[in-house]
Amino acid sequence: MRVFVTVEEEGGFAAASRKLDISPAAVTRAIVALEEQLGVKLIQRTTRNIRLTDAGHQYYEDSKAILASISEANEAVSGSNTEPHGTLSVTASVLFGRLYVMPSIIDYMQKYAKVKVIAHFVDRVTNLVEEGIDVAIRIGELPDSSLRAIKVGQVRRVLCASPAYLEKHGVPEQPDDLPAHAIISANAISPKVEWGFGAAKTSKKIRMEPRLIVSSNDAALAAAIGGLGITRLLSYQVKSEVERGALALILEDYEESPWPIHVVHREDKLGSLKVRAFIDGIANHLRNHPNLK
Repeated sequence: MRVFVTVEEEGGFAAASRKLDISPAAVTRAIVALEEQLGVKLIQRTTRNIRLTDAGHQYYEDSKAILASISEANEAVSGSNTEPHGTLSVTASVLFGRLYVMPSIIDYMQKYAKVKVIAHFVDRVTNLVEEGIDVAIRIGELPDSSLRAIKVGQVRRVLCASPAYLEKHGVPEQPDDLPAHAIISANAISPKVEWGFGAAKTSKKIRMEPRLIVSSNDAALAAAIGGLGITRLLSYQVKSEVERGALALILEDYEESPWPIHVVHREDKLGSLKVRAFIDGIANHLRNHPNLK
């Protein structure tokens, strides 16, 4: 099983033999024996490359999980898991990661000198299993999955604009007023956007054509501060700008229900100490943060 996983991850039999420090013939024998034992073809071989069959893809994912569980169980029993060590992979959105996750990472790394951390701060939903990520901080409702999640806070989706823009163009009194205003949209796929208002059972959607479409929340924030129009962001993204008077919140009475924040992970009770220690630390940090209540 370990040989099979290494062949796929290294992209070939020769590379797997170098990685495992065994002969190419031993790699071939292991794969042939595995396929004969299972009674199914796992790898399609050509003179230039390899390709997993459908059964091979499924067996690869299951094998990775099994090998990880064996490693974790061995560590827990042998006592080598008494101090966090190894590499920890964490992901969050760009701005949330910088503002709220990095302080926990810094604290964690100062406590545990044997752990290396890789932080993926990207404004997209990562696949923990496929991308080998240990912990993710997610904002919004979670889809059903086998992943474990701990709720640690919540944020609101808010509308805001600069005081200068509102003084010049007026303050919208209700969502129906928005199409008459300059709208700044972040991460829009189409030239039109649709914003929802109110709780789920009484929600109302307003369709608008933005004046500006940008690919990042930071750009939308800068445009709103510059007086270009009204944008919709998460409360933590605009909190400091609202507090210093660069932005003003509008239509607060029409906001949607708050979005939950979860720490998402794949670990179980036998999980590595490095992951459990980080989860405990960041969950405590986020639960006690005044901006996320």
